[in-house]
Amino acid sequence: MDSKDLAQKMTELIFSKKGLDVKIMDLRNLTTIADYFVICSADSDTHVKAIADEVDRKLSEQGIKGHIEGMKSLNWVLMDYFDVVVHIFKHESRRYYNLEKLWGDAPTELVEDIKL
Repeated sequence: MDSKDLAQKMTELIFSKKGLDVKIMDLRNLTTIADYFVICSADSDTHVKAIADEVDRKLSEQGIKGHIEGMKSLNWVLMDYFDVVVHIFKHESRRYYNLEKLWGDAPTELVEDIKL
């Protein structure tokens, strides 16, 4: 699975747990730290954890392993899958850190849940 397909798969998993305001940022021409960021918001600690657990569980089942940070505070969970990094924020933390502005030169796609 290439990095774009992995980013798309992650958005599907995020939507399966009702993640909000999901965006894919294409970083390939800006940095070597990752090809894509997948960013989403959640309403509560429980919501953040549910999204992170689902992404981790489903990708692990496919043999895709990553590194997870932030599972204690649950304001911002970072899931690093090398070419794709998932950022799951509670709303206020997302506004505060504002990755979309920080990486403002990256082409960004707002992803809609096709199951709506």
